[in-house]
Amino acid sequence: MITAAEKTNTPPLRICDYKIARYRHILGLQHQLHEKRLKNQIPDTILILEHHPVITLGARKSDNKLLTDPTEIEEKGIDLVSIRRGGGVTAHNPGQLVFYPIINIKERDLGITEYVRKLEQIGIELLQHFGLNPERRKKFPGLWLDRKKIASVGVRVSKSVTYHGMAINIKNDLDIFKNIIPCGIDGVEITSLRKETQKNCSMTRVKKILAKLLIKHFSSSNKTRKLPPWLKRPLPAGEKYKKLKKSSLRSTWKLSAPTRTARTRANASKEAQLPHLYSATSAPVTVNSAPSHQENLNHPIPPNRTGSQ
Repeated sequence: MITAAEKTNTPPLRICDYKIARYRHILGLQHQLHEKRLKNQIPDTILILEHHPVITLGARKSDNKLLTDPTEIEEKGIDLVSIRRGGGVTAHNPGQLVFYPIINIKERDLGITEYVRKLEQIGIELLQHFGLNPERRKKFPGLWLDRKKIASVGVRVSKSVTYHGMAINIKNDLDIFKNIIPCGIDGVEITSLRKETQKNCSMTRVKKILAKLLIKHFSSSNKTRKLPPWLKRPLPAGEKYKKLKKSSLRSTWKLSAPTRTARTRANASKEAQLPHLYSATSAPVTVNSAPSHQENLNHPIPPNRTGSQ
């Protein structure tokens, strides 16, 4: 469990580990979190997890190419789900690391293309920890090792809030991809971290590295906001300003002591009602451990817990 906080104007961020869960459950959870984020009822939230075997069909129907009859796929114990994210057909199963950001990209000064590139950069840095150097390919979102695909990206953005996300093959059984033409790209070979390095990495370790990268890329902003011209004006100066300043100070101290005390208490009371996660002066980042598919959808976010790695 990891906790980090820094002084910044970036919106707060929460990261939750849902361990292993069924795709349909997490899909419903994403929809609920998306609605809550639109209403500012929750902070930006990222789910980290693995899925039980599932094949998902994307919004681009021409890229949804199956090599196995749907009935046979279900007989193998693989769920088949149609969804509204970008891209074509792909597959998820245990040993594949998936993360779903539900974040407001407008508040983070990100465009959609820039956001997708950020996800890919996180995947690149994660795999570099284990000695691989994946690359992007023009017109083909995701990560590649030469002509072999190791990670997929499929996102949806509605009213500036994202859902769906990225899947990175760590040590999953790649046979599930024999049922499909991944992303509708003929002849593509799917690979994994284990296949490329012959290392059986701990998913717990990989998740911890991913959490640190998510904090690095989403808990701070590298952009410097510039004020629009109509907001720029010279600082007040001169005799007129000095008179106004003196007048303002006199009117402030005309308040009786009981009135000043009452105002101080009222302001303190308002500050106490603000959850720490929504503090305007800091952007706390919490990484929580959440129950898997048995989680009640009415309570999708676990209580705040802090700790150390």
